[in-house]
Amino acid sequence: MKKNFLTLIILFSLLPNSYAHMGHYNKFNKLEMEVLRNNEVIGYNFYFFKRNDKETIVTNQVQFKVKLLGATILRVEGYAEEKYLDDQLISFNSKTKQNDKEKFVNLSFNRKKKEFNIRGSSYTGIGSLDNVIGSWWNHKILQATSQISPVSGSIKEQVVTFIKKEKIEQYGKIYNVDHFKLRSKDMNISKDKRLDFDIWYDSKSGKIIRVSYNRMGNWEYRLKNYE
Repeated sequence: MKKNFLTLIILFSLLPNSYAHMGHYNKFNKLEMEVLRNNEVIGYNFYFFKRNDKETIVTNQVQFKVKLLGATILRVEGYAEEKYLDDQLISFNSKTKQNDKEKFVNLSFNRKKKEFNIRGSSYTGIGSLDNVIGSWWNHKILQATSQISPVSGSIKEQVVTFIKKEKIEQYGKIYNVDHFKLRSKDMNISKDKRLDFDIWYDSKSGKIIRVSYNRMGNWEYRLKNYE
């Protein structure tokens, strides 16, 4: 069971998908998400935005822990930094500790070859600009055909399907959202490596409001506050 828990989290574009249209996020300085398992708050996932002329830096802090019968069976702490010049992703670096296992990603943009150089704990090699970092602040993940794991650097092909328009209540607020399903292109791969998320997106504000998936329990990332 402990091994299964360690594979739980995948911490988580119509031009080349590395373009994020950073202008959509100029009004945000911070996005705060709560992490829940089986409807119980177990941690947080915060995003911070800093700008300097044409450069934007997005930092991510995540921390949560899962207990079973009073014992902590999963503890995750992570930090990541995405750097954009105008709309182009030029670097991504992360460190994540899952219990005693350390994972990382070091990504840089090769301007000459127009590709990403990736060195991660589970993948080292080249990535095309069709990839987007699998982060919950960036709605471009809903238009991408593949994503780079922000935890390990692995590249995962995906298919995103629009489900329906919905109205949801969250922390006393009502949101009119678009409900999407994001899945691995190949659903025959093992469950611990498979993408299978429900995502609720507010197109008016450009914010992902909620993310849900099932793996050893029902997990949710819920947007609670923003500045």
